[in-house]
This record gives sequence, C-alpha cells and structure tokens, in this order.
Amino acid sequence: MSAVHRVILDTDIGTDVDDLMALALILGSPSIELLGVTTVYGDTALRGRMTKRIAEIAGTTIPVHSGESTTLSGRDVWWAGHEGKLYDGLDGHALDGTDAVSHLVETVCAAPGTVDVMAIGPLTNIAAAIARDPRFAAAVRHLWIMGGSFADEEPEHNLRSDAEAAAIVFGAGIPTTVSGLDVTRLITMRRDALTRMSAAGELGRVIEAEITQWWEFWGTEWNVPHDPVTVLTLTQPESFTYSPEGHVEIARDGDEEGISRFHAGDGRTRIVTGLDADAVSEAIVAGISAAARAGRV
Repeated sequence: MSAVHRVILDTDIGTDVDDLMALALILGSPSIELLGVTTVYGDTALRGRMTKRIAEIAGTTIPVHSGESTTLSGRDVWWAGHEGKLYDGLDGHALDGTDAVSHLVETVCAAPGTVDVMAIGPLTNIAAAIARDPRFAAAVRHLWIMGGSFADEEPEHNLRSDAEAAAIVFGAGIPTTVSGLDVTRLITMRRDALTRMSAAGELGRVIEAEITQWWEFWGTEWNVPHDPVTVLTLTQPESFTYSPEGHVEIARDGDEEGISRFHAGDGRTRIVTGLDADAVSEAIVAGISAAARAGRV
C-alpha cells in the first residue's frame, strides 16, 4: 500500500519512552510518509541526534530539525536526566537544521492542505510556526495532538509545560484531533509486549531497554503508550470514537495552568472519547515489531 498520509512529527523524544514508540510505529506504518521530525523542549539537539540514531537502526534516513528549547510561558523545562544515556556516539549524528519552525512552515506551506502535523510534546514549535507565517495554520491538513485530560480536568504534561503555546495553537482554527490522558490511559504496555517487540530486531531491543529504563525511573513495571495511541488516531481511526467538533480552552494561570476544557460547537477541534483497547494494543505492538523487522537485526 502506498503512503496516504504525509506527516511531520513534532516531538520531545528522549524523556518518556512513548515518543520513541510513536516514531517506531510511524516507521512501521506503510500508510505514512514521514517528511521530517522536529524536536522541541529542552536539549532539542540531543533529542534530534537520538532521532537520527533510531532512524539508522530502523534502516532509514529522516530529515531532523531541532527546535525551540524554552517555553513561551516561561515555565522551566522538566528534564529527567536519562535522556540519551543508552546511546554511545550520538555526537556523530549531524542534524539537518536547527530551525524546526522554518522546516514546519516551509514544508506545510509548500503544499497546502496535504501535510499532517503530529505534535506529541509541548506545543512551542507549532505556536512559533503559527506566529512566523500567517499562512501556516490554514495550510495544515490536520493537526494530531497528544495532550490534555478532559474527563477530570487533570493538568497534563505537554499542555501544562507551555500553556501559552497551547492556547495559541488551539486558537488558530486548525482542524485538530486531540488524544487526552483519559483515553490514552486505557492502554498499558507490560512485559509480554516488550518480549514481542524485542524479538523482532534491534529497534525492538532498543525500545525494550528504553521502556525498562522508564519503568526503573518510576518504580513500575508498566507504562502508558500515550503517543502511539495518537499515531493510530490517524492511521486506524475506526478503532476510536470522537466528540463532535468544538474548541479547547487552556487555563493559563495559577494552579490551573495547563488544564484543558473541551466545549462542543464553535470550533474545528474534536477529542478522542473512547477506543477499542484490544485493537489499539495489538496495532501498537505489531506496528513497532514491523519497523524492527525492517531494520537492523
């Protein structure tokens, strides 16, 4: 099957393992043509070099551009400290540019209405692209966001990390689908999934090591694949249910900073309201395993 979705992935890969899982799932999805990866939040050059290494392991090349390292809101970057620790020689990977915002603007505006943007980190790069070129928002075919929590108004990391950027993005009128914590938490990755992915090839073993590191960081033996769920809302929409279109309001002050509230009507944003847990879980493991089998053994 030829690719039917032309995608830019905007990511804070390297902290929570789910960004890496999402990248692998994209690489294992024949319906996606990955036009480039833009990194955001903190040491974006390190995040970019990690992406280059993963692409190499997967047997492919990807344009990678590092982006905004600080937040528009002024909120401090949360850095776990284990980012890149499992890889030797990352400095040997050269990035394709250090201006992710220009890459987003130029790629999207060169072919209006044909490029999807998948944002699975804080929304600083996307907000900056909206500000840099007034054509950008109208040129994005669809924006797919992992962020928010709509059932209980819990502050979620991606939106809370830069609530100012989130407010700009949700106010831009881009057709958008949002996967919040209340839905992504319906899926967990456990040891059996790691065993299957690890057996598929080197990429699977890298993901197993990253997941194990994440489990040790939190003192658990499971994790939530928030970002891969978001990938599947694009490639496997039949496995999900959605709200009517409306708009998302982002709180920007005090203890409520980053809280997301969805209001039906008067907008072009929908939120994911449910999913087929068995189908989504299997698609994540099968897609990552396919990427691993296509890469280095």
